[in-house]
Amino acid sequence: MVRVGLTAERLTQAGAELADEVGFDQVTVSALARRFDVKVASLYSHVKNSQDLRTRIALLALEELADRGAAALAGRAGKDALSALANVYRDYAREHPGRYAAVQMRLSPEAAAAGAGGRHSQMTRAILRGYDLTEPDQTHAVRLLGSVFHGYVSLELAGGFSHSAPDTEETWPRILDALDALLRNWPAPEIPVTQTH
Repeated sequence: MVRVGLTAERLTQAGAELADEVGFDQVTVSALARRFDVKVASLYSHVKNSQDLRTRIALLALEELADRGAAALAGRAGKDALSALANVYRDYAREHPGRYAAVQMRLSPEAAAAGAGGRHSQMTRAILRGYDLTEPDQTHAVRLLGSVFHGYVSLELAGGFSHSAPDTEETWPRILDALDALLRNWPAPEIPVTQTH
């Protein structure tokens, strides 16, 4: 590869591609230097270290995923919106497994504030407006949806469902049906019983 024109953006994009090929945990400045056939030291003027590179990849992946989610949600509501966003996460994870792993990375408060994580929360809350949930139930529901989407996709990517029937293509829409039904019939909070003496 040609070494001219290296920038932080180009290195981040190449790092994201490398993550999809070999796994996010395998992405280092050394591995990236080998990819560009340059000395490791020449990359340090663009990225501080491997942690900085991984953070940049995570921010890139969050941005890409948020852009896809926003496009998929345009003009949709209710179960249609729920399914659209869920499918964005699942499709992205299948296309870009390394970047999807990067999305799970714990970011520093500064990096998180600068990233697209807030957009993901806003998209989920936009879906929930169609289900008439108020706080704190809306926050509980955001956490539930995130847990189900990411949990299912991560298990599926790891092959966790590959040895049993029915096929995951049959299970996924049933899970979305169940989430829709739950959100439409969200349980009322339990009122604590006060004891009299």
